[in-house]
Amino acid sequence: MGVEHKPTFCRICEPLCGMIATVEDGRLTALRPDKDHPLSAGFACQKGIAFTEVVNDHDRVTTPLRRRTGGGFEPVGWDEAMTDIAARLGAIHRAHGAGAIGWYFGNPGAFSYSYTLSLTTLMAGFGLGLIGGPGRGLHVFTAGSQDVNNRFVASQLLYGSPLALPVPDVLRTDLLVVIGANPVISHGSVLTVPRIRDRMHDIVKRGGRVLVIDPRKTETAAQFEWLGIVPDGDAYLLLSLLHVMFAQNLVDRHRLASQADGGAWLERLARPFSPEATESHTGIEPETVRSLAHDLARTERAAVYGRVGTSTGENGTLTTYLLDAVNVVAGNLDVPGGSMFGRWGLPGERWLNKAGGAMLRAVYSRKRSRIGGFPSVLGSEPAAVMAKEIITPGRGQVRALFVGAGNPVLSVPNGDELETALESLDLMVGIDLYVNETLAHCDYVLPATSMYERDDFPLPFQTLQPTPFRQATEAVIAPVGQARAEWEIIDDLAARMWRSTPGLAALAGMRKVLSLFGVRLTPRVLVDAVIRLADGGDRFGLRRGLSFSKLTGRHPHGSVLADNLRDGVLRDTVVYRGRRIRLRHDEIATEVDKLSRRSVPDGYPMRMIGMREARSENSWLHNSPLLMRGERMHQARIHVDDAAAAHIVDGDTVRIASPHGEIELAVVVTKDIVPGVVAVPHGWGHKGTAGWRVANDAGGANVNRLMSSDPSDIESLAGMARLTGVPVRIERAETEVVHAGRNPLP
Repeated sequence: MGVEHKPTFCRICEPLCGMIATVEDGRLTALRPDKDHPLSAGFACQKGIAFTEVVNDHDRVTTPLRRRTGGGFEPVGWDEAMTDIAARLGAIHRAHGAGAIGWYFGNPGAFSYSYTLSLTTLMAGFGLGLIGGPGRGLHVFTAGSQDVNNRFVASQLLYGSPLALPVPDVLRTDLLVVIGANPVISHGSVLTVPRIRDRMHDIVKRGGRVLVIDPRKTETAAQFEWLGIVPDGDAYLLLSLLHVMFAQNLVDRHRLASQADGGAWLERLARPFSPEATESHTGIEPETVRSLAHDLARTERAAVYGRVGTSTGENGTLTTYLLDAVNVVAGNLDVPGGSMFGRWGLPGERWLNKAGGAMLRAVYSRKRSRIGGFPSVLGSEPAAVMAKEIITPGRGQVRALFVGAGNPVLSVPNGDELETALESLDLMVGIDLYVNETLAHCDYVLPATSMYERDDFPLPFQTLQPTPFRQATEAVIAPVGQARAEWEIIDDLAARMWRSTPGLAALAGMRKVLSLFGVRLTPRVLVDAVIRLADGGDRFGLRRGLSFSKLTGRHPHGSVLADNLRDGVLRDTVVYRGRRIRLRHDEIATEVDKLSRRSVPDGYPMRMIGMREARSENSWLHNSPLLMRGERMHQARIHVDDAAAAHIVDGDTVRIASPHGEIELAVVVTKDIVPGVVAVPHGWGHKGTAGWRVANDAGGANVNRLMSSDPSDIESLAGMARLTGVPVRIERAETEVVHAGRNPLP
């Protein structure tokens, strides 16, 4: 076969950087940035370049595994595994209904269009559980409840559809305010901009500003302007900005009234939150708030952008709602350089958006979790209550759980509770690249393909691009070992269980009819139709344009559809009758009222925040030797003044305790953090029971042991886990942390 160099793209995170894969005799041997990619133009981060090590990892699962009676796993054939899984799942379904089945969908799954579409089909086949009360339908838990579900709910409130997602027009703005995000490390989130660091520096080069508001002087803040804030104080700051804009007549009221209903209500809501009233909650001086409000309202092209840090506090949906409210009140929504909306350009798109928005609003309002009564966000329930859904008896108790592309033992609050609960399941099946801390409890672990072993199209990210762009890729190499794409595993399972439910039977019948015409209904057929019908598509031969195969064959480096997003699309984006944003919501008023009732338990004077690291991607890249080079270890960050008060020095092992648990890890002492704050990276805490040796050697602490899984501590509108601003205390530990295979820390 020789040596081939194949254009493709990375799917670790959202910029989707162009890559060139070197394939030698069918084996992936190297990855390098694609210099001919129109947007990433020769850039890729170290995670993307190191991914060859993941594909070829000796610890990777490449054959189906079955749990041995005495512990550990043994290889098993696909047919034997799937036959047993389907039989056991069928028995559970017959005895207890679809509500006894759960599926956890991890973050990497969102980067596979075929997994997303096939799981959605399976959900529909088992039923959404809208009738008959909690516990009737399939339980779906996703990483979104630790990340982004509040964004969907805020959009649903404001625009009528959870899929109307505004993005900052980074390419044209003159003032970008970044709150609770670190794009130099994350490369952008709910925002698809390759080379985002360079695009942010372009803002400064053309005379603009980038202001980063964060409790820590992040890697992004270090390159631009930094304004420190008290953890989880973002809602107070945003309400204060609105207060100033209304009080000082900085608002174009005619424009606001033309775009939105409820402007006067929002003005009354913000009235008590003067900069003086919010200073104790934000740590930001009143004049600084007033100056920023003036800048946002008077700068012709400005945008406020927030992400995970604004999503995972006590009131994440409120904070995200307020981010958009500030943009609209300042006149910065749906304008070049402001916060804008991407569109597909599909025929009848407004009708499709309206119908889809109505359906998803109905799911949100009618489907409730059995534990806590949380609304269903895009059909999913809070992962923080997954353990309780497993151990709480009654109709809808989860008895069978599938975990795909995820490691919830390390990513949901109170992972110890979940780990204990997993042992009580009647059936647990994992679909992933590794036997991680969660999958170590499975009855079966099924090998999934890596991103370079499947075709792909970044379906969820098409409307999040300030530069409209299309790229698709064929599989770069054949699946390693016996690995299969997730959609094929789901398809096989559904085919074996079609007699179990009317929904799966209807799907099987439809496929049989289509097969008579030579059509096999697959995710690729569906996504190809979307590409063909959308902007730039060939409309099935009616015009010159794109299809999946044309993208991979004629445009392997991708195709730019337009230089920028189109403005003036707000009326087509909002699906409410009247096509106007709805600012007034009782739920938002209730969340604002909760701000005055925030309380802090005695004995926990500090606040903990999360943080990302350049060489980590949540919990799943710690088995790459290249990314773990230099004896990397898990380390917290605290301010020098806090360290001195606690008699802690750089490199000490510290004990961090919250009302819900405690962890020990090494500490870095720094001035680049607000006093009273401790920052701890997430995704660590690997241990020897799992099957990845480099990750186990790295060890670390599971920061989510400090978080609460009590339903009363979970954000009510989107079911978001509280992962930032957590009350903690910190002290020097008496013993040093010992990592497996390593010497004690000095």
